[in-house]
Amino acid sequence: MNVSKISQYIIKNKYLLKTLEKVSEHGTSFSAGASLVMGGIVRPASILATPDTEKENKYYSMAKSFCSSVTKFLLVESIALPIELGIKNIDKNPKKFLDSQTIKKLNIPDSRAYKLLTQTIKLSTGLLTAIPKSILTMALIPIIMDNLLINKKENENKKTNNHPSFTGNNFISKGLGKLINNEKFQNWAIKNEKNDKDIPKHISALTDILLTTSFSIAALKSDKMDEHPKKALIYNNIISTILTIGLGYGLDKLLKPSTDKFIKEFKKIHIKDEKLPKYIEGINILRPAIIFAGIYYFVLPIFSTFMGEKTDKFLSKNK
Repeated sequence: MNVSKISQYIIKNKYLLKTLEKVSEHGTSFSAGASLVMGGIVRPASILATPDTEKENKYYSMAKSFCSSVTKFLLVESIALPIELGIKNIDKNPKKFLDSQTIKKLNIPDSRAYKLLTQTIKLSTGLLTAIPKSILTMALIPIIMDNLLINKKENENKKTNNHPSFTGNNFISKGLGKLINNEKFQNWAIKNEKNDKDIPKHISALTDILLTTSFSIAALKSDKMDEHPKKALIYNNIISTILTIGLGYGLDKLLKPSTDKFIKEFKKIHIKDEKLPKYIEGINILRPAIIFAGIYYFVLPIFSTFMGEKTDKFLSKNK
């Protein structure tokens, strides 16, 4: 079997197609679920393996990763799931929720502009929950440290996950319909429809920046942590975000010719499939998600934990 045959086998794989369709419909939920697993297990394991770093700083970084992934999943899902189901209602019956002028202008439901517009709404739930997520994460870290990772008496360094159930209803769909009917929003989507491959990446980067900023502010204001581990944790967070975004954009640009070639071949094979727009939408969400997650959860934890502590010590010594 040559490379071309392997490539075609992957592209035609029914499980891949089903996954892309689900990611298209539930992109934010997919991201939150992946973060729950990676942030709750993989990243803490990588942090624990960091050499030449104080155990207390490791434990604070592990607690932050665990709390962040759990709060992200619960908060994002509480907003994302109803919105995703509301958009699905509109997709199935646009005439019920949208103006006829909007349907005609955006060529609903299959145009790139409409897909861009609805996907932007769905992915923006991460931005909406960034600040409360950071505040809640900061509040949970001392609790995790006191009860799970540090023995308070000796002062030494030694899941439940309830998935909320929601249903999309006409009320949510009507509210989203009013947003989609907004002429300025429509014009933005039409103007940027050819850049739809990059929107998920940009939203992800903006979300990371807002999360890091709000977490750092919440940490600085907190009196529940000692100054030394608190500052090391903040530096760790800032270093991780800067490197994740920088390396993520660089790697995405490096892989662009290959991904464009893959999408071109994918379109050619599935040209007659009515679900093709959903598959492409799923690819556009998965690509940056895999790149950014690979860097943040696998590559950076050891480096950023190590550098966070060294930065704190260096700045404290040179005050």
